[in-house]
Amino acid sequence: RAELYVLLGTLLSGPPDESILELLQDIDAGAPDASPMTATWQALQAAARETDPEQLADEYFNLFIGLGRGELVPYASFYIHGFLMEKVLASLRNELHKLGFELQEGISEPEDHVAALCETMGMIISESGLSLEEQSAFFQAYIASWMVTFFTELGEAQSADFYQAVARLGQQFLEIESQYLSMQV
Repeated sequence: RAELYVLLGTLLSGPPDESILELLQDIDAGAPDASPMTATWQALQAAARETDPEQLADEYFNLFIGLGRGELVPYASFYIHGFLMEKVLASLRNELHKLGFELQEGISEPEDHVAALCETMGMIISESGLSLEEQSAFFQAYIASWMVTFFTELGEAQSADFYQAVARLGQQFLEIESQYLSMQV
């Protein structure tokens, strides 16, 4: 679970470089027709083979940065409240402080950026010692409430090519994660 959150965070924090594309191509996706997730991994592998860092830089720019604004605004506050820097960001900052997380130097994105939240959830799972109930509470408050919609919109975005496969992975993983956490709590 943690590694998949970190991978999603990496893919959403900036355009993947050649080493990330090679990593994606080398993932053991399992036997064909083993599960829907297997097909999703295979689609991500194919997307990684069919692109290059230059194309991805353009795609990422168009999706998330744009001239004035990208096709998507990858922040929880935007999806939950319709505006940036809203209440959910203040609540998230308070929660992260309670958990002992500190803002890293050189990071300019707010903590409610989709990549930051994926990476944070990965760290919560692997490093924090939080119970599954506490992990579930964080997931419900800061991920489940908006990120499925984000991944749906990412998959439908006009500029998305490689990121359609990322969106599919995110959607399926969050569905599985939601089921897993609801069974554990």
